[in-house]
Amino acid sequence: MTQVLPVILCGGSGTRLWPLSRSGFPKQFLVLSGDGSNQSLFQQAIGRIHSVAGKDISLGKTVIVTNEEHRFLALDQLRELKAVEATLLLEPSGRNTAPALTLAALYAQEQGGTNSDPILVVTPADQTVTNPAAFTKALAQSIAIAKEGAIAILGITPTAPETGYGYIKVSGDTGDAGLVVERFVEKPNEATAKQYLAEGGYYWNGGMFVLKASVWLAALKEYRPDILAATEKAWQGKASDASGDAVFIRPAKELFNAIPSESVDYAVIEKCPGKLPIKMVELDAGWNDLGAWDAVWQVGKQDANGNVTNGDALLTNSKNSLIHASSRLVSAVGVENLIIVETADAVLVADRKNSQDVKNIVGQLETQKREEKNLHRKVSRPWGWYDSVDEGERFKVKRIQVKPGASLSLQMHHHRAEHWIVVKGTAEITNGDQVLLLTENQSTYIPQGQTHRLANPGKTPLEIIEVQSGSYLGEDDIVRFEDTYGRS
Repeated sequence: MTQVLPVILCGGSGTRLWPLSRSGFPKQFLVLSGDGSNQSLFQQAIGRIHSVAGKDISLGKTVIVTNEEHRFLALDQLRELKAVEATLLLEPSGRNTAPALTLAALYAQEQGGTNSDPILVVTPADQTVTNPAAFTKALAQSIAIAKEGAIAILGITPTAPETGYGYIKVSGDTGDAGLVVERFVEKPNEATAKQYLAEGGYYWNGGMFVLKASVWLAALKEYRPDILAATEKAWQGKASDASGDAVFIRPAKELFNAIPSESVDYAVIEKCPGKLPIKMVELDAGWNDLGAWDAVWQVGKQDANGNVTNGDALLTNSKNSLIHASSRLVSAVGVENLIIVETADAVLVADRKNSQDVKNIVGQLETQKREEKNLHRKVSRPWGWYDSVDEGERFKVKRIQVKPGASLSLQMHHHRAEHWIVVKGTAEITNGDQVLLLTENQSTYIPQGQTHRLANPGKTPLEIIEVQSGSYLGEDDIVRFEDTYGRS
């Protein structure tokens, strides 16, 4: 029985898919592929790897490498998958994919027993395929190659002279043993990309690798011993805790932040041809990394006029456009080759051919320190969510939902007071020395500087309306004294 460990690299912020993708809720957690499954890209990535399980392949617990900020987003979406058990390796900062994969390999070898050197199937969390059966077949072939001690890389069959991907040059088809990798090529200009397609033997590098944990660690020791040594030190200082049906493992923060930032490709993979056994398996499965809104249009379900719509959208005399409406009716008349994306607090209009340049808008948002770069109006939290429905001078109104059995932190604000009105469910409210139990249509007032907490003791979601008033209403005006989620 071949032991396989799924490894999902769940970092990145997807800035080219703003305003839907933001640093607080990046693209891997969005439903974007239009396949009708209503699953996020992250959930699809897990499902694709799990599809390879069978009589000859046994899957271990899924390893998710993500950051602290996104741990509860990942956990909530994992719970929707029901049967998937997972360990979340939480990075305190982004150090690129080489340290992330090293954490997963160290975790795998630490497990002991027959699974102490499993085959790692490594994939980013933000890709999609339209032919799952072809993916499963290519993955099974890659696992067989990795079982013999080689590195297997999935190479995407190119469909256009793309300049946004690195390429893999291969030769010598050896059947089930894969194609021999000659070299890796940086992202080309358009003329060079057209030449690659004309010559043949070139494939896109989709960043998916299959290899034993020991093979990765040995290769890293050969080519980047500094990354291996630094990651091992951070791993040795790790801490762990459980959250329901998953486990969080945190490498030592200061030691991890000192690790050199490098990708799997630059650190190891591109140095392997001619030195270490590395093979490529062709993947012709309708792959797309959804790197920009034009790619989302390409994989979406197009109508007779080439339009892709999501949400409440009406079009007339329009062609080859993407309309994504999140919170209201969006209508378009006589447009062509446009991207229109609406959220509760922002609207993007772009020419499809310039959709890569959305990152420039995000750069301006960052320069201006605007909150629209990081958070949506509706913000997910481990206890539920809040939606900032209105605000003006010295006031802000929020709609807050708390999951059954969940609670916010015991906290205090220096600059604002709060009025809470229960509109659905039952609220247990700590207000200074008092503990109140309020039901629908009841309310309470939290004075400025008062210690308070909101909890849901019931079995149905709790909703309240919160009205803040004061001289400063920023989210950073909070002092946490106790917190179920380790934020105090």
